[in-house]
Amino acid sequence: MTASVQNVFSIGASGVSQQLNHDVELAARSDAKVLITGETGVGKDLVARLIHKHSTRSRAPLSTINCAGLPDSLLESELFGHVRGSFTGAFRDKAGLLEVADHGTAFLDEAGEMSTRMQGMLLRFLETGEVQRVGSERSARRVNVRIIAATNRDLLQQIGAGAFREDLYYRLNVIRIHVPPLRERRDDVAELFAFFASLFARQYGVAPRTLTPEAQGMLMAYRWPGNVRELKNVVERLGVKSPGEPVRPRDLPEECRRADHAGSDRVVSRSSNVLAFQSTSAHTAAGGQTADWLLRRMVDDGESFWSVVHIPFMERDLSRDLLRAVIRGGLERTCGSYRVLVELFNMPRADYKRFLSFLRKHDCQVPYQAFRVLRGRGLRDGIEQDHREAAAV
Repeated sequence: MTASVQNVFSIGASGVSQQLNHDVELAARSDAKVLITGETGVGKDLVARLIHKHSTRSRAPLSTINCAGLPDSLLESELFGHVRGSFTGAFRDKAGLLEVADHGTAFLDEAGEMSTRMQGMLLRFLETGEVQRVGSERSARRVNVRIIAATNRDLLQQIGAGAFREDLYYRLNVIRIHVPPLRERRDDVAELFAFFASLFARQYGVAPRTLTPEAQGMLMAYRWPGNVRELKNVVERLGVKSPGEPVRPRDLPEECRRADHAGSDRVVSRSSNVLAFQSTSAHTAAGGQTADWLLRRMVDDGESFWSVVHIPFMERDLSRDLLRAVIRGGLERTCGSYRVLVELFNMPRADYKRFLSFLRKHDCQVPYQAFRVLRGRGLRDGIEQDHREAAAV
């Protein structure tokens, strides 16, 4: 499926898509460093693969690492490698991503999440091309690697806050490619739907589904907070349900069917004949609706927090703000009790401390005091006990 998805950016006649294709082609002809920016789910990793595929390095490896998914110690080992005995669990020598990608390309996904220490190490590598494995006393090895980095953060804002090194930013930002969100290329939604429908039909051996005009209008009006990745998931879900049948409005996920996504700020773009949403308030409303949808999946449909929220959050498909909104919605239902929240979100009681530790680690624990609508002494005492225990975790 990966090879087919790489054609996504050649789909659609919108000016945005054509410009992105042009940018990718230019980057592929060069050997310069590339910085890819854009929201989660827009396909930054696919852009990196396309650049590598059409470059002179295409016969060498493309090595990828998610910088947000590893703590400093492991990220250093994954990037630069390690020697046997350098730390607990290092049972043999291991080459790092940069060595493996020699004469090829190294893709650093979510580079904006690296600590300043790791940023310094990466900067040194970019200046010298030398790789020294963790725990090694031998002289460093020099490698020839093209670096492509991606981030969903505003790095200039990060620099202003002291969270990202300015000298590293200018090292990485030689060629800049911004991948626009799907809501800015709404003319391509129908073609992308057809592309994914055909793709999944071949994968599952079924007939592809097509869109009725009403369903197509709803998909073009939807904001797609999860971008192309969300659209792909929707198409797959529809494809396996009723293969071959036309997709009607009632078949679409609830969040796509809501008529109030744009609120009072909806405007019609006459040039493209699609709905464009141009206000921050509409975006906030859409985020709130997404949190409500996640809550319903857990509270009404019985799905677990670990699958509905935890996995997408760890895969960077869910923002901290959205996670906090989900927690706030749950606390409203439990009158501020995290212990009751664990059961409401369909987790075993034994997961209570794990749940709180996860929230604290990612700075997503919401103060409970505002939700303490007390309904009797027993409930009040129970909530206070919950939070005495939470403070001890």
